[in-house]
Amino acid sequence: MTMITTRTVEYLADGLTMIGHLALPGGVGHRPAVLIGPEGPGLSDVERRRADALAELGYVALAFDLHGGRYLGDPEEMLARCMPLLADPDRMRGIGHAALDVLRAEPRADPERIAAVGYGTGGAIGLELGRAGVGLRAIGTVNALTTGRPGEAARIRCPVWAGVGSEDPIMPLAQRDAFTAEMQAAGVDWRLVIYGGALHAFHHPPVDHIVRPGVGHHPLHAQRAWRDIVGLLAECLSVPE
Repeated sequence: MTMITTRTVEYLADGLTMIGHLALPGGVGHRPAVLIGPEGPGLSDVERRRADALAELGYVALAFDLHGGRYLGDPEEMLARCMPLLADPDRMRGIGHAALDVLRAEPRADPERIAAVGYGTGGAIGLELGRAGVGLRAIGTVNALTTGRPGEAARIRCPVWAGVGSEDPIMPLAQRDAFTAEMQAAGVDWRLVIYGGALHAFHHPPVDHIVRPGVGHHPLHAQRAWRDIVGLLAECLSVPE
């Protein structure tokens, strides 16, 4: 592990002033970089800690914002913002591109070695960046088996790893099948890991507010999913000693 530095970054996206969390590894020179997208409620300390953990492994990591610096703990408020967003690929791409521009502008980030890792809404944004043809090295998602507009998945030019809980009612079997059919038809190098017994957002530690039905933490699978994501990054983004 390396000593890291962190700072907040402000940028415009979706008509809002977004407040992201940037984590930098120690040392000098270019490093591979990771864009981290949060679940629907928005950026929290969970994603900030994940960015820090990736920086300790040698990556430049930016955990991006969804809601202009707000965390939407009320499920109804979160759905009122996220459902129209998830139905609008261009808006999702706009949020993703704005964060990606911030990451690419960081002098320590290697613009040729960037991956996107996202959870829920943040994962859907990562997939839309791939469908837009952005030159990512890898896309990793949890709880984000979203499908795109016809034919656009063929623009994805990197491996896609996806994780989902077997008991997730928000990403049911029909959604899994549609996602994998899209990836396969597009010729994408894809993997899907189904974590047995896990609900939606199983990776996320328990929260102190009301959550949607079907949401629940699974500590063991949360650790496994993190290891799987770290393995994806190690495979697709080589980190110099």
